[in-house]
Amino acid sequence: MSSSDSSPTALLVTDFDGTMTERDFYQLALDRFTPSETRYIWDRYKQKELTTFETLQGIFSSIKAPPAELVAALDELRFDPGAAAAIQRLRAAGWEIVVVSAGCDWYIQRVLAKAGVQAVVHANPGEYAESGGLEMQVPSASPYLSAKTGIDKAAIVREALENYADVAFAGNSAPDLEAARLVNDNRRFARSQLADLLDDEHRPYRRFQRWSEIAEMLLTG
Repeated sequence: MSSSDSSPTALLVTDFDGTMTERDFYQLALDRFTPSETRYIWDRYKQKELTTFETLQGIFSSIKAPPAELVAALDELRFDPGAAAAIQRLRAAGWEIVVVSAGCDWYIQRVLAKAGVQAVVHANPGEYAESGGLEMQVPSASPYLSAKTGIDKAAIVREALENYADVAFAGNSAPDLEAARLVNDNRRFARSQLADLLDDEHRPYRRFQRWSEIAEMLLTG
């Protein structure tokens, strides 16, 4: 991720599920495509019996749907329709975007491609079986490997801070908290659970509802 004379000097590191989208993929899976007993996996996560990676891996592998049906349902994540234009504006102003996620590259890449968004993505690899089940794997080759989430978002932000003059982070949930703490107050963007956690810490941030609002705030100061 290092920069050069011809590279962007600013980087926005952004979560995907619930940040660039309104819904998380795991919620879609639990609500539509997994047996009702799969919810016990989420309950174990809330009891801190499972890591984020183990939880999502368990939910995703329980999905029972033809691949085409699951792909069609990705629209229900409600990816921000203004994101592609916002990214173009950011890039024109010297910003680059990196998507970081504890979810699976399999669905993230499909959503981004349909929206016409090209971006570097750091997420857990996986393949969808014809018989059902998204088999998410540990990103063992990633330099940002995390035992808890698969991808260490904070490590990506730390590296960015060493290589870019300006770094921002956007997220929505507890796994985003460590990364969010690292950036300057006016470069910290949050909604939902992450916003609540930052409030608890009395740590300043800029609240957003739609991801594309972040571009407006970055470009207008």
